[in-house]
Amino acid sequence: MTRFFVIAGEVSGDTHGAELLGALTEQGGPSNPQFLGLGGPKMRARAPEVTDWLDESAVLGLWEVLKKYGYFKARMTETLDTIERLQPDVTILIDYPGFNLRLAKALRQRGYRGRIAYYISPQVWAWKRGRIREMARTLDLMMCIFPFEKALYEASGLRTEFVGHPLVDELQAERIDTQRDPNQLGLFPGSRRREIEALFPAMVEAARLLAAEHPGLRFVTAAANQTLASRLQQLAQIEGAPEITVSHGDVHHLMQTCGCAVIASGTATLEAAFFGLPYCLTYKVAWLTAAVARVVMQVKYLGIVNNLAGREVVEELLQERANGPSLAAALKALLGSPSRREALSLELRDVAAKLGPGGAHATAARAILHLLQTPSRP
Repeated sequence: MTRFFVIAGEVSGDTHGAELLGALTEQGGPSNPQFLGLGGPKMRARAPEVTDWLDESAVLGLWEVLKKYGYFKARMTETLDTIERLQPDVTILIDYPGFNLRLAKALRQRGYRGRIAYYISPQVWAWKRGRIREMARTLDLMMCIFPFEKALYEASGLRTEFVGHPLVDELQAERIDTQRDPNQLGLFPGSRRREIEALFPAMVEAARLLAAEHPGLRFVTAAANQTLASRLQQLAQIEGAPEITVSHGDVHHLMQTCGCAVIASGTATLEAAFFGLPYCLTYKVAWLTAAVARVVMQVKYLGIVNNLAGREVVEELLQERANGPSLAAALKALLGSPSRREALSLELRDVAAKLGPGGAHATAARAILHLLQTPSRP
Protein backbone atom coordinates (compact mmCIF):
# COMPACT_ATOMS: atom_id res chain seq x y z
CA MET A 1 0.00 0.00 0.00
CA THR A 2 1.27 3.46 -0.93
CA ARG A 3 0.44 6.17 1.59
CA PHE A 4 -0.04 9.81 0.69
CA PHE A 5 -0.39 12.40 3.45
CA VAL A 6 -1.91 15.58 1.98
CA ILE A 7 -2.27 18.94 3.72
CA ALA A 8 -4.34 21.93 2.57
CA GLY A 9 -5.55 24.70 4.85
CA GLU A 10 -7.73 26.97 2.73
CA VAL A 11 -10.83 26.67 0.56
CA SER A 12 -8.83 26.95 -2.67
CA GLY A 13 -6.34 24.39 -1.42
CA ASP A 14 -9.17 21.98 -0.62
CA THR A 15 -10.42 22.34 -4.20
CA HIS A 16 -6.95 21.76 -5.66
CA GLY A 17 -6.33 18.90 -3.25
CA ALA A 18 -9.52 17.09 -4.20
CA GLU A 19 -8.67 17.36 -7.90
CA LEU A 20 -5.13 16.17 -7.23
CA LEU A 21 -6.33 13.12 -5.30
CA GLY A 22 -8.62 12.26 -8.19
CA ALA A 23 -5.79 12.71 -10.70
CA LEU A 24 -3.43 10.51 -8.65
CA THR A 25 -6.01 7.73 -8.81
CA GLU A 26 -6.81 8.23 -12.49
CA GLN A 27 -3.16 8.37 -13.60
CA GLY A 28 -2.80 4.65 -13.02
CA GLY A 29 -0.54 5.03 -10.01
CA PRO A 30 -0.06 2.52 -7.22
CA SER A 31 -2.91 0.10 -6.66
CA ASN A 32 -4.96 0.62 -3.51
CA PRO A 33 -3.43 4.00 -2.51
CA GLN A 34 -4.25 5.39 0.93
CA PHE A 35 -4.92 9.12 1.26
CA LEU A 36 -4.72 10.73 4.69
CA GLY A 37 -4.16 14.24 5.92
CA LEU A 38 -5.82 17.59 6.56
CA GLY A 39 -8.09 19.42 4.15
CA GLY A 40 -11.71 20.34 3.64
CA PRO A 41 -15.03 18.83 2.56
CA LYS A 42 -14.00 18.29 -1.07
CA MET A 43 -10.87 16.35 -0.13
CA ARG A 44 -12.79 14.39 2.49
CA ALA A 45 -15.39 13.44 -0.14
CA ARG A 46 -12.55 11.91 -2.17
CA ALA A 47 -10.80 10.35 0.83
CA PRO A 48 -12.77 9.77 4.06
CA GLU A 49 -9.56 9.46 6.08
CA VAL A 50 -8.75 13.13 5.43
CA THR A 51 -9.73 15.38 8.37
CA ASP A 52 -11.75 18.50 7.54
CA TRP A 53 -10.17 21.34 9.53
CA LEU A 54 -11.08 24.33 7.35
CA ASP A 55 -13.33 25.95 9.96
CA GLU A 56 -10.24 26.47 12.10
CA SER A 57 -7.40 26.66 9.57
CA ALA A 58 -8.76 29.07 6.96
CA VAL A 59 -7.88 32.33 8.71
CA LEU A 60 -6.54 35.47 7.06
CA GLY A 61 -4.15 38.05 8.46
CA LEU A 62 -1.38 38.12 11.04
CA TRP A 63 -3.63 39.10 13.95
CA GLU A 64 -6.10 36.29 13.27
CA VAL A 65 -3.24 33.77 13.18
CA LEU A 66 -1.75 35.11 16.42
CA LYS A 67 -5.10 34.80 18.20
CA LYS A 68 -5.13 31.10 17.30
CA TYR A 69 -1.45 30.46 18.02
CA GLY A 70 -2.23 27.78 20.61
CA TYR A 71 -4.48 25.91 18.19
CA PHE A 72 -1.93 25.92 15.36
CA LYS A 73 0.91 24.90 17.66
CA ALA A 74 -1.09 21.92 18.94
CA ARG A 75 -2.18 20.94 15.41
CA MET A 76 1.44 21.16 14.19
CA THR A 77 2.64 18.82 16.94
CA GLU A 78 -0.23 16.41 16.31
CA THR A 79 0.44 16.36 12.56
CA LEU A 80 4.16 15.79 13.03
CA ASP A 81 3.46 12.90 15.42
CA THR A 82 0.98 11.35 12.95
CA ILE A 83 3.36 11.55 10.00
CA GLU A 84 6.21 10.19 12.12
CA ARG A 85 4.03 7.26 13.16
CA LEU A 86 2.55 6.47 9.73
CA GLN A 87 5.68 7.18 7.67
CA PRO A 88 3.78 8.00 4.44
CA ASP A 89 5.63 7.45 1.17
CA VAL A 90 4.89 11.02 0.09
CA THR A 91 3.76 14.05 2.06
CA ILE A 92 2.05 16.51 -0.28
CA LEU A 93 1.82 20.12 0.87
CA ILE A 94 -0.71 22.31 -0.97
CA ASP A 95 -0.11 26.07 -0.78
CA TYR A 96 -0.71 27.34 2.82
CA PRO A 97 2.98 28.24 3.34
CA GLY A 98 2.75 29.61 6.89
CA PHE A 99 1.93 26.13 8.18
CA ASN A 100 3.28 23.85 5.48
CA LEU A 101 6.82 25.22 5.21
CA ARG A 102 7.26 25.02 8.99
CA LEU A 103 5.92 21.47 8.90
CA ALA A 104 8.39 20.42 6.19
CA LYS A 105 11.33 21.81 8.15
CA ALA A 106 10.19 20.16 11.39
CA LEU A 107 9.70 16.81 9.63
CA ARG A 108 13.29 16.79 8.41
CA GLN A 109 14.52 17.79 11.87
CA ARG A 110 12.70 14.76 13.23
CA GLY A 111 14.41 12.54 10.68
CA TYR A 112 11.49 11.91 8.31
CA ARG A 113 12.97 10.28 5.21
CA GLY A 114 9.85 10.13 3.04
CA ARG A 115 9.41 12.35 0.03
CA ILE A 116 7.93 15.83 0.46
CA ALA A 117 6.26 17.43 -2.55
CA TYR A 118 4.85 20.97 -2.67
CA TYR A 119 1.94 21.84 -4.97
CA ILE A 120 0.92 25.44 -5.71
CA SER A 121 4.32 26.99 -5.09
CA PRO A 122 4.33 29.67 -2.37
CA GLN A 123 5.08 33.15 -3.67
CA VAL A 124 8.24 33.55 -1.58
CA TRP A 125 9.90 35.06 -4.67
CA ALA A 126 7.87 38.21 -4.00
CA TRP A 127 8.77 38.61 -0.33
CA LYS A 128 11.35 36.16 1.03
CA ARG A 129 13.55 34.68 -1.68
CA GLY A 130 16.05 33.64 0.97
CA ARG A 131 13.61 30.91 2.05
CA ILE A 132 14.08 29.11 -1.27
CA ARG A 133 17.47 27.74 -0.13
CA GLU A 134 15.89 26.30 3.00
CA MET A 135 13.05 24.82 0.94
CA ALA A 136 15.65 23.08 -1.25
CA ARG A 137 17.01 21.36 1.87
CA THR A 138 13.62 20.08 3.02
CA LEU A 139 11.57 19.45 -0.14
CA ASP A 140 12.04 16.84 -2.85
CA LEU A 141 9.75 18.35 -5.48
CA MET A 142 8.31 21.79 -6.10
CA MET A 143 5.36 22.07 -8.50
CA CYS A 144 4.99 25.69 -9.60
CA ILE A 145 2.08 27.35 -11.36
CA PHE A 146 3.87 30.33 -12.93
CA PRO A 147 6.57 29.73 -15.56
CA PHE A 148 9.12 32.22 -14.18
CA GLU A 149 9.16 30.38 -10.83
CA LYS A 150 10.85 27.29 -12.27
CA ALA A 151 14.26 28.90 -12.78
CA LEU A 152 14.17 30.54 -9.34
CA TYR A 153 13.60 27.25 -7.54
CA GLU A 154 15.91 25.20 -9.75
CA ALA A 155 18.77 27.62 -9.11
CA SER A 156 18.75 26.40 -5.50
CA GLY A 157 19.04 22.77 -6.59
CA LEU A 158 15.38 21.99 -5.85
CA ARG A 159 13.75 19.68 -8.36
CA THR A 160 10.99 21.76 -9.94
CA GLU A 161 8.17 21.15 -12.41
CA PHE A 162 6.05 23.84 -14.04
CA VAL A 163 2.63 22.21 -14.10
CA GLY A 164 0.57 25.21 -15.22
CA HIS A 165 -2.12 27.11 -13.37
CA PRO A 166 -5.17 25.07 -12.23
CA LEU A 167 -7.33 28.13 -12.92
CA VAL A 168 -7.04 27.51 -16.67
CA ASP A 169 -9.31 24.45 -16.71
CA GLU A 170 -12.03 26.25 -14.74
CA LEU A 171 -11.95 29.30 -16.97
CA GLN A 172 -11.91 27.33 -20.20
CA ALA A 173 -15.14 25.67 -19.07
CA GLU A 174 -16.76 29.06 -18.47
CA ARG A 175 -15.83 30.72 -21.73
CA ILE A 176 -18.89 31.92 -23.67
CA ASP A 177 -19.44 33.23 -27.19
CA THR A 178 -20.45 36.85 -26.66
CA GLN A 179 -19.65 40.42 -27.59
CA ARG A 180 -18.34 43.07 -25.21
CA ASP A 181 -20.58 46.01 -24.44
CA PRO A 182 -18.42 49.18 -24.55
CA ASN A 183 -20.95 50.99 -22.34
CA GLN A 184 -20.83 48.38 -19.55
CA LEU A 185 -18.10 48.99 -16.97
CA GLY A 186 -17.12 46.48 -14.28
CA LEU A 187 -16.23 47.34 -10.69
CA PHE A 188 -14.58 44.34 -9.01
CA PRO A 189 -13.31 45.14 -5.48
CA GLY A 190 -12.32 41.60 -4.44
CA SER A 191 -13.96 38.72 -2.62
CA ARG A 192 -13.10 39.63 0.97
CA ARG A 193 -14.99 42.01 3.24
CA ARG A 194 -11.86 44.02 4.05
CA GLU A 195 -11.09 44.56 0.36
CA ILE A 196 -14.64 45.68 -0.34
CA GLU A 197 -14.59 48.19 2.51
CA ALA A 198 -11.22 49.58 1.40
CA LEU A 199 -11.74 49.71 -2.36
CA PHE A 200 -15.40 49.85 -3.36
CA PRO A 201 -16.13 53.41 -2.12
CA ALA A 202 -13.38 54.71 -4.44
CA MET A 203 -14.82 52.65 -7.29
CA VAL A 204 -18.28 54.12 -6.66
CA GLU A 205 -16.78 57.62 -6.64
CA ALA A 206 -15.08 56.87 -9.97
CA ALA A 207 -18.41 55.70 -11.35
CA ARG A 208 -20.05 58.97 -10.24
CA LEU A 209 -17.36 61.01 -12.00
CA LEU A 210 -17.53 58.95 -15.19
CA ALA A 211 -21.34 58.98 -15.33
CA ALA A 212 -21.29 62.76 -15.32
CA GLU A 213 -19.29 62.74 -18.57
CA HIS A 214 -20.70 59.55 -20.09
CA PRO A 215 -24.42 59.36 -19.21
CA GLY A 216 -24.88 56.17 -21.28
CA LEU A 217 -22.54 54.10 -19.10
CA ARG A 218 -23.88 51.18 -17.05
CA PHE A 219 -21.99 49.93 -14.00
CA VAL A 220 -21.94 46.34 -12.73
CA THR A 221 -20.28 44.48 -9.91
CA ALA A 222 -20.38 40.96 -8.49
CA ALA A 223 -19.91 39.50 -5.01
CA ALA A 224 -18.82 36.09 -3.82
CA ASN A 225 -22.05 35.61 -1.83
CA GLN A 226 -25.34 37.29 -0.97
CA THR A 227 -24.02 38.81 2.27
CA LEU A 228 -21.24 40.64 0.44
CA ALA A 229 -23.67 41.58 -2.34
CA SER A 230 -25.84 43.33 0.26
CA ARG A 231 -22.84 45.23 1.56
CA LEU A 232 -21.91 46.32 -1.97
CA GLN A 233 -25.46 47.62 -2.43
CA GLN A 234 -25.16 49.63 0.78
CA LEU A 235 -21.83 51.17 -0.24
CA ALA A 236 -23.19 52.03 -3.69
CA GLN A 237 -25.82 54.34 -2.18
CA ILE A 238 -23.70 57.47 -1.98
CA GLU A 239 -25.14 60.80 -3.01
CA GLY A 240 -24.95 61.41 -6.74
CA ALA A 241 -23.74 57.89 -7.59
CA PRO A 242 -25.23 56.23 -10.67
CA GLU A 243 -27.15 52.98 -10.39
CA ILE A 244 -24.77 50.02 -9.96
CA THR A 245 -26.14 46.57 -10.69
CA VAL A 246 -24.98 44.17 -7.97
CA SER A 247 -25.06 40.40 -8.48
CA HIS A 248 -23.27 37.37 -7.09
CA GLY A 249 -21.84 34.25 -8.66
CA ASP A 250 -21.54 35.51 -12.25
CA VAL A 251 -18.24 37.40 -12.23
CA HIS A 252 -16.81 35.34 -15.12
CA HIS A 253 -19.82 36.18 -17.27
CA LEU A 254 -19.40 39.88 -16.53
CA MET A 255 -15.69 39.69 -17.33
CA GLN A 256 -16.65 38.55 -20.82
CA THR A 257 -19.33 41.17 -21.45
CA CYS A 258 -17.91 44.36 -19.91
CA GLY A 259 -16.09 46.82 -22.14
CA CYS A 260 -13.49 47.52 -19.44
CA ALA A 261 -13.13 47.36 -15.65
CA VAL A 262 -11.24 48.23 -12.51
CA ILE A 263 -10.15 45.17 -10.52
CA ALA A 264 -8.62 44.59 -7.09
CA SER A 265 -5.22 42.91 -7.18
CA GLY A 266 -5.55 39.15 -6.78
CA THR A 267 -6.75 36.07 -8.64
CA ALA A 268 -9.47 38.09 -10.39
CA THR A 269 -6.79 39.92 -12.38
CA LEU A 270 -5.62 36.59 -13.83
CA GLU A 271 -9.21 35.64 -14.63
CA ALA A 272 -9.75 38.95 -16.40
CA ALA A 273 -6.54 38.50 -18.38
CA PHE A 274 -7.65 35.03 -19.49
CA PHE A 275 -10.90 36.50 -20.84
CA GLY A 276 -9.09 39.48 -22.39
CA LEU A 277 -10.97 42.08 -20.33
CA PRO A 278 -9.22 45.48 -20.52
CA TYR A 279 -8.77 46.75 -16.96
CA CYS A 280 -6.74 48.78 -14.52
CA LEU A 281 -5.61 47.33 -11.20
CA THR A 282 -6.04 48.84 -7.76
CA TYR A 283 -5.28 47.94 -4.15
CA LYS A 284 -5.03 49.58 -0.75
CA VAL A 285 -3.91 48.33 2.66
CA ALA A 286 -3.20 49.95 6.03
CA TRP A 287 -0.31 52.42 5.87
CA LEU A 288 1.91 50.34 8.16
CA THR A 289 1.36 47.22 6.06
CA ALA A 290 2.18 49.23 2.94
CA ALA A 291 5.34 50.62 4.51
CA VAL A 292 6.57 47.15 5.42
CA ALA A 293 5.65 45.83 1.97
CA ARG A 294 7.73 48.53 0.26
CA VAL A 295 10.76 47.37 2.25
CA VAL A 296 10.42 43.61 1.79
CA MET A 297 8.88 43.31 -1.69
CA GLN A 298 11.36 41.86 -4.17
CA VAL A 299 9.28 42.35 -7.31
CA LYS A 300 8.68 45.53 -9.29
CA TYR A 301 4.91 45.13 -9.64
CA LEU A 302 2.06 44.09 -7.38
CA GLY A 303 -0.05 42.63 -10.19
CA ILE A 304 0.79 39.07 -11.17
CA VAL A 305 -0.06 39.85 -14.81
CA ASN A 306 2.60 42.54 -14.87
CA ASN A 307 5.09 40.20 -13.21
CA LEU A 308 4.33 37.51 -15.79
CA ALA A 309 4.89 40.04 -18.58
CA GLY A 310 7.94 41.64 -16.97
CA ARG A 311 6.46 45.10 -17.58
CA GLU A 312 3.39 47.17 -16.73
CA VAL A 313 0.72 45.82 -19.06
CA VAL A 314 -2.10 47.06 -16.82
CA GLU A 315 -1.93 50.33 -14.89
CA GLU A 316 -1.51 49.88 -11.12
CA LEU A 317 -3.31 52.38 -8.89
CA LEU A 318 -2.14 51.63 -5.38
CA GLN A 319 -2.48 53.19 -1.92
CA GLU A 320 -2.83 56.98 -2.28
CA ARG A 321 -3.71 56.51 -5.98
CA ALA A 322 -6.56 54.13 -5.08
CA ASN A 323 -9.05 56.99 -5.10
CA GLY A 324 -12.07 57.97 -7.17
CA PRO A 325 -10.46 60.61 -9.42
CA SER A 326 -7.42 58.43 -10.22
CA LEU A 327 -9.56 55.40 -11.03
CA ALA A 328 -11.88 57.53 -13.14
CA ALA A 329 -8.94 58.95 -15.12
CA ALA A 330 -7.53 55.47 -15.87
CA LEU A 331 -10.93 54.15 -16.93
CA LYS A 332 -11.65 57.26 -18.99
CA ALA A 333 -8.50 56.57 -21.01
CA LEU A 334 -9.78 53.07 -21.82
CA LEU A 335 -13.33 54.20 -22.49
CA GLY A 336 -12.18 56.85 -24.93
CA SER A 337 -10.06 54.58 -27.11
CA PRO A 338 -11.48 51.39 -28.68
CA SER A 339 -8.07 50.69 -30.25
CA ARG A 340 -6.38 50.92 -26.84
CA ARG A 341 -8.91 48.52 -25.35
CA GLU A 342 -8.40 46.05 -28.20
CA ALA A 343 -4.62 46.20 -27.95
CA LEU A 344 -4.75 45.67 -24.17
CA SER A 345 -7.17 42.77 -24.60
CA LEU A 346 -4.75 41.03 -26.97
CA GLU A 347 -1.79 41.67 -24.64
CA LEU A 348 -3.68 40.22 -21.70
CA ARG A 349 -4.58 37.06 -23.62
CA ASP A 350 -0.92 36.65 -24.58
CA VAL A 351 0.13 36.95 -20.94
CA ALA A 352 -2.59 34.52 -19.80
CA ALA A 353 -1.30 31.96 -22.32
CA LYS A 354 1.84 31.71 -20.15
CA LEU A 355 -0.28 29.97 -17.50
CA GLY A 356 -0.17 26.77 -19.54
CA PRO A 357 -2.62 24.80 -21.67
CA GLY A 358 -4.60 23.32 -18.76
CA GLY A 359 -4.47 19.97 -17.01
CA ALA A 360 -2.39 21.23 -14.07
CA HIS A 361 -3.73 18.64 -11.62
CA ALA A 362 -2.99 15.74 -13.98
CA THR A 363 0.52 17.08 -14.65
CA ALA A 364 1.15 17.45 -10.93
CA ALA A 365 -0.08 13.90 -10.31
CA ARG A 366 2.33 12.54 -12.92
CA ALA A 367 5.21 14.45 -11.31
CA ILE A 368 4.37 12.99 -7.89
CA LEU A 369 4.08 9.45 -9.25
CA HIS A 370 7.44 9.87 -10.95
CA LEU A 371 8.88 11.06 -7.64
CA LEU A 372 7.73 7.79 -6.13
CA GLN A 373 10.08 5.97 -8.49
CA THR A 374 13.12 7.82 -7.11
CA PRO A 375 14.99 6.69 -4.00
CA SER A 376 13.88 8.18 -0.70
CA ARG A 377 16.33 10.14 1.42
CA PRO A 378 19.16 8.18 3.05
